[in-house]
Amino acid sequence: MQGRSDDQRELLDVESVAGHLLKPGSVFAFLAAHRARLFPPELFADLFPSGRGRPSVPPEVVATVLVLQALHGLSDREAVEALTFDLRWKAACGLAITDTAFDSSTLTYWRRRLAASQRPNRIFEVVSAVIAETGAVAGKTRRALDSTILDDAVARQDTVTQLIAAIRRVAREVGDGADVVSAAATSGHDYARPGKPQIAWDDPQARDELVSALVGDALAALAELETRYPGSAGLDEKATQAVALLALVAGQDVEPAEGSDGSDGRWRIARRTAPDRVISTVDPDTRHAHKSRERRQDGFKAHVVVEPDTGLITATGLTKATGPDNSDATVGIALLARDSSIDSAAGEPVEVLADSAYGSGDGLAALEAAGHRAVIKPWPLRPAIPGGFTLDDFTYDPASNTVSCPNGHTRPVTRTGKVSFKSLCRGCPLRERCTTATDGRSLTLGPHHALQRAHRVQATSPGHVESYRRHRPMVERCIAWLTRGNRRVPHRGVIKNNAWLHTRVAALNLRRMLALGLHLDHGRWTLAAI
Repeated sequence: MQGRSDDQRELLDVESVAGHLLKPGSVFAFLAAHRARLFPPELFADLFPSGRGRPSVPPEVVATVLVLQALHGLSDREAVEALTFDLRWKAACGLAITDTAFDSSTLTYWRRRLAASQRPNRIFEVVSAVIAETGAVAGKTRRALDSTILDDAVARQDTVTQLIAAIRRVAREVGDGADVVSAAATSGHDYARPGKPQIAWDDPQARDELVSALVGDALAALAELETRYPGSAGLDEKATQAVALLALVAGQDVEPAEGSDGSDGRWRIARRTAPDRVISTVDPDTRHAHKSRERRQDGFKAHVVVEPDTGLITATGLTKATGPDNSDATVGIALLARDSSIDSAAGEPVEVLADSAYGSGDGLAALEAAGHRAVIKPWPLRPAIPGGFTLDDFTYDPASNTVSCPNGHTRPVTRTGKVSFKSLCRGCPLRERCTTATDGRSLTLGPHHALQRAHRVQATSPGHVESYRRHRPMVERCIAWLTRGNRRVPHRGVIKNNAWLHTRVAALNLRRMLALGLHLDHGRWTLAAI
């Protein structure tokens, strides 16, 4: 049953007693005055379809706490303590000085209900509606795209730890999993106990023998599960996920030992890292990630679309940190397409500013198809020889689908985009600046080669450079606001952390709007100055 606030103020209501002490223009003062307008009971009515049971905490109170919690980067327990002892929080939520806060599990309960609803990001949508009503981004035809890595909330696990944890999870989640593991395990390891076995960890042979034994147990358990549950038939969702995770962990980090094909049960830790490696069985969604060669992290990737004049984030999303479907260009352009603040009916092209991560051929093609103008830093071209010729030194003729080298030789482009000069490079006076390959210079042209080449030319124009330098920095500032005190995500998994990211962005947008002069004027949200 949905709870409701009492319209009558209590004698020691913080807002009436000490509301004048709240800093004007602060989020606390704004929520104290307008929380009921932002988060009316009907906004959350679908979360409580039944009129029976004990009334819940009033929705505007919980929504206010969720916004303040995301803004200040607090845990559930810390947020509840702030609501109990911080008069600013009490004023924002409409509580009296003597009121006690609800239990911290209430926040978990609300997040679970929101996640299962048809509108899990409704707090973000409410703030976006306020932005739309003010007209802060109306008619703005620039958007900046960027992403940042957020640290995960779990510890990275090594191969041995993951194997043991995955087997233990199957024993826990599958109905007769304990019997399956007990019957299949021949290593002698007690999977009822967490942690690693005691071995001589500095002995390579001992480590390989342990890995072989654990992989053997995992494969035997998977074979037994397939016999009992062919194709996972009869398993619920959690059990199916546990079996799938075990199969993944048993194969991603190991390879047959030297001189073995694996059939003799000899395995070792692989001498390479799987491209999309699961790094923790506690949170299978977290990944190895790096924004540069020097900076390596484990976690997720947060993507944003920013309106650079106001610094408002108009769209956001959180994904795994790796994988082709989670690349900057793929996710950023998809967010741009879903950005409700862009007036597609106006027909004006949007100037999209981004770094070179968004300058892939597919990304540029998608922007062109959508009618947008790309102000994107091009991918750098690396010559085969330092200081030598790059791809742009070769002339491409789209009419004849041929490429001419700097020495004037012309070769056709194959259906797969290959161009080979081979024997034409023999005796060429420019060879030392072109290639060191014995067979001569060869090129590979992507499907959007012409578009990328034209974009590289456009990127050297004064207008492109000026627009990029002038408007691009705001997205960096927004990333700094987003990550300040919140570089580590608070939850596990993409779904929960994506919901948190939307609430965090909603809180940041609200604070930014207040800095721009957000106020209520005759029942309409307005800015003092845009």
